[in-house]
Amino acid sequence: RAGGAAMEPERECRVLSIQSHVVRGYVGNKAATFPLQVLGFEVDTVNSVQFSNHTGYAHWKGQVLNSDELHELYDGLKLNNVNQYDYVLTGYTRDTSFLAMVVDIVQELKQQNSNLVYVCDPVMGDKWNGEGSMYVPKDLLPVYRDKVVPVADIITPNQFEAELLTGRKIHTEKEALEVMDMLHAMGPETVVITSSDLQAPLGNDYLIALGSHRKTNADGTKMTQRIRVESPKVDAVFVGTGDLFAAMLLAWTHKHPNNLKVACEKTVSAMQHVLQRTIKSAKAQAGDGNKPNSAQLELRMVQSKTDIENPEIIVKATVL
Repeated sequence: RAGGAAMEPERECRVLSIQSHVVRGYVGNKAATFPLQVLGFEVDTVNSVQFSNHTGYAHWKGQVLNSDELHELYDGLKLNNVNQYDYVLTGYTRDTSFLAMVVDIVQELKQQNSNLVYVCDPVMGDKWNGEGSMYVPKDLLPVYRDKVVPVADIITPNQFEAELLTGRKIHTEKEALEVMDMLHAMGPETVVITSSDLQAPLGNDYLIALGSHRKTNADGTKMTQRIRVESPKVDAVFVGTGDLFAAMLLAWTHKHPNNLKVACEKTVSAMQHVLQRTIKSAKAQAGDGNKPNSAQLELRMVQSKTDIENPEIIVKATVL
């Protein structure tokens, strides 16, 4: 087969992405759709909210989709018999009933297609200066832990979210690997801790991400591949990075199904290219000595099309 064709997904691959929509900027579906399309996926989007912009701006306005409305949209697809998907992708959600409805939809889609892969970013909170705090209502944790994670195939928590889901604190890499094993035991065969406050061997200017892929061989034995990725810290607060990460991880794990190392290298490298381009452009717009604002820090998504399609590997993963 021609070399160029090798990059195309072999057959049409369809993703149902249930995430936020913003008129301006790149978070949620706006951060996930373009990369997935560029990488050859058909993307069907359900917009869980429609806001003018992300909530980090001084002002934002818009509407929220409730669980009945989500069900109604799904029902429309089902009545036309177009509810066949290869992937489901979800991110930030604030409402327990909405999340429970997502689980129902995923379970029904898995009955239609037993090979369906659910990629879930269990967005609940983060750490600032070592202190973790939740930025979604507390009652979402049991829903993620007891309902969502068990039906997920790939999850992308940060360190704080991994700690919340397992009830275990992480202080060392060894503990992080144990937490990932606990997460595997809850359901997902791929776990990526997207960011952590662990000490990076390369030094303080690097951020550690960890990945673990557990596959069952034909003879029933289990094999686990574990990796560490160290990427340069970028000195700014971006929004939408987790959404972009999960979308690209979906794409690259699809293209490299049993090689989490390569999938993570491509995902994190592309991520670096986008962030470097964004910070450079934001600083230029803000002018010398000025801190860039939310509008200036919007991800340079379209400008990064080539990097997303074919990322030059600038971040290598270490097999543990």
